[in-house]
Amino acid sequence: MIRSDKDVLIILPAYNEEGSIRQVLERLSEPDISGFSDVLVINDASGDSTGDIVRESSKGLVNHIFNMGYGSALQIGYKYAVRKNYSYVIQMDADGQHDASNVLKIYQKLREKDADGKYPDIVLGSRYMEGSSPFPVSGVKMFAVKLFRGIIRLLTGKKLHDPTTGLQGLSGDAFYYYSQFNHFDETYPDANMILQMLLLGYKVVEIPAVMYQRETGKSMHSGLKPVWYMIYLIYDLCAVVFYYKILKKR
Repeated sequence: MIRSDKDVLIILPAYNEEGSIRQVLERLSEPDISGFSDVLVINDASGDSTGDIVRESSKGLVNHIFNMGYGSALQIGYKYAVRKNYSYVIQMDADGQHDASNVLKIYQKLREKDADGKYPDIVLGSRYMEGSSPFPVSGVKMFAVKLFRGIIRLLTGKKLHDPTTGLQGLSGDAFYYYSQFNHFDETYPDANMILQMLLLGYKVVEIPAVMYQRETGKSMHSGLKPVWYMIYLIYDLCAVVFYYKILKKR
């Protein structure tokens, strides 16, 4: 198992990422990142050599016997971070889309006070801010991003460029909340989680990020999945509003 004397746990959910994960882990092993962080890979029952590559790297590894999905993999990471007393979590993809240079920037932002002396609870790595690297997306995905932007701004007053990004840094308070039963959507944790945390009073900020198109493997949003994803998220956003804004649950 990995040590727990570092400030940050980097969580990498992985499913059939043998073509990219070795390079991702090598970059995360460089001193500018490994000096303050540990890495935990949640291998979600991959059918390729993903798990073997992680074992060779000596990084932390959790192997799922059955495929439990992206959200379940993340929550395993949050629970591990709570148990091992990490101060922060940074979650990123194992497919190489999230450049490792973002890790240090997110870590710095998590420890930066605002004008009121408050630290962020969630730092989003945005694809669509000034200073972000070019990142082309399909018309369907861009429509979803704009729709979720509008919903979040209407309900919270918060303007976010990229509420669907998977590149995020979390404070101890935020990942502890996510680690608890029924506090995290294990099916599609996305803009719905950002809306939920804003309604609960958590501080969410964004920074521009460097991201690339996937070069190997298969995206979990391929084929007709983006359409189902958008329908599900709209339903779940409505549920979040009802539960946290109308019923005032916590």
